[in-house]
Amino acid sequence: MKDPVAIVGIGEMGGVFARGFLRAGHPVYPFTRDMDLAVEANQIPETTLNLVAVGEADLHPVLERVPRPWGDRLGLLQNELLPRDWQRYGLPHPTVISAWFEKKKGQDVNIVLPSPVYGPHAGLIQAALDAVEVPNRRVEDEETMLWELVRKNVYILTTNIAGLEVGGTASELWAEHEPLAREVADEVIAIQRWLTGRDLDSEGLIQGMVEAFEGDPQHKCMGRSAPGRLRRALGHADEAGLDVPRLRVIAERAGA
Repeated sequence: MKDPVAIVGIGEMGGVFARGFLRAGHPVYPFTRDMDLAVEANQIPETTLNLVAVGEADLHPVLERVPRPWGDRLGLLQNELLPRDWQRYGLPHPTVISAWFEKKKGQDVNIVLPSPVYGPHAGLIQAALDAVEVPNRRVEDEETMLWELVRKNVYILTTNIAGLEVGGTASELWAEHEPLAREVADEVIAIQRWLTGRDLDSEGLIQGMVEAFEGDPQHKCMGRSAPGRLRRALGHADEAGLDVPRLRVIAERAGA
């Protein structure tokens, strides 16, 4: 039997990975986000990977309580994820996946694009995804993975925030409201520049976003998380001193 894996967060995404690891021959130890991780970790064998599969709103409370021995064996998969999210806890090299698939209750896994994976345990993540037939690809360097994380953030934030204004699907957003989508994306990218400290190429990221639109043209723009994403984006903009006028107009109209 192969080395065990721990998964923190047993929702829909955690369930996909649990099935994948089990099919790949790894025992899986599940944790809920409310458990005392330090205590519970002492009750199981040493793990080869500890995947944090909670939603983005729960990520930081979980990382604050990660047992120290888990530090170099973490896996992260959240939306809106950037290096600053793990570096603030002294976690230098987690394995990171930009998950271009979604799993909703009662539905099959929906694939948008192959999911890039980077880090010391990327092969293990890939084996789990291969076992449940979720397309993926390995990224070989940190800068490329940073671009992939930012691209996913631009896609998620642009579709959700523009969706508060016009609703509809990803294909409709681009076909019928491209100027709005570009304006929102440009302001999102300005925030991402501040968050990463990188001079990011706007047009390259927008084209990466459009590739995702084409990968899942019927994806609904506005989900339940949209108002919260907009509030977080505006909080970052305020902290950075960025104007982001389009985001502020959308927030006022949506009451977000």
